[in-house]
Amino acid sequence: MGDEPAERAAVLRSKREATQYQILVQIAQHQPAVSQREIANAVGVTPQAVSNHLGELIESRFVEAEGRGRYKTTKEGVDWLITRTDGLEAYVDHVAGEVIEQIEVESAIAAAPIEEGDRVAMRMRAGYLRADPDDSEGATAVAVTDAAAGQDVGITDFEGLVELDPGTVTVGSVPVIRNGGSGATDPTTVAAGAESAALVAVTGVEAVAAARRADLDPDIRFGTIEAVAEAATRGLDVFALVVADRLSAQTDLLREREIDHEVLDLAA
Repeated sequence: MGDEPAERAAVLRSKREATQYQILVQIAQHQPAVSQREIANAVGVTPQAVSNHLGELIESRFVEAEGRGRYKTTKEGVDWLITRTDGLEAYVDHVAGEVIEQIEVESAIAAAPIEEGDRVAMRMRAGYLRADPDDSEGATAVAVTDAAAGQDVGITDFEGLVELDPGTVTVGSVPVIRNGGSGATDPTTVAAGAESAALVAVTGVEAVAAARRADLDPDIRFGTIEAVAEAATRGLDVFALVVADRLSAQTDLLREREIDHEVLDLAA
């Protein structure tokens, strides 16, 4: 097929070469004191088969016999091992980086009924990848399963890039309890901060209490430092109420991820 990586992995095309490759590896690893039975057990062939292959390897000057149960790889044998190993590495890289990548299956939410084989448009909506069979603009993929609208569908064979506008984060700093806690915040300001956000997150007891005072029901309550950044990366705007002694952890991560954010003054 003219595939260069596959051509270089010649050891895979011949059972004889594959066995001799493994025998050479065992000798190189355990030389000089290594018996034919030990090699046979490691490789998974009979001692007689090892004996036959060793005869060929010695004839090819890849191995030297130094007495009963004593073998040593030659320079030629090491060079052959290196060449075959390089070929195997190139082939593995080819399979891992190109073949498997091509058959990788991702999941998405079906925007409408989808049948296996449909080419669908891919969009990021509400933080999730959505597959639309009624659109073919932009990034597309092929469905590998059937799905009803709103259900999960398997997709592969991607073409193009999925457009994604990162979200922004508004961070509201809530004083620690010794500085007044939630009682030092203005509920009206807190509620206003959440008006345009897709998600409300709270970090710390004082932040939970501040949300309750503003009649907000948080969407994210635990693991919020990381979750806020992840949600924004997926295109969602987030209002994050953070207790003051955790504020720097949140803003540092947002800066690290290059996520647009602002800190809101919640003082009463």
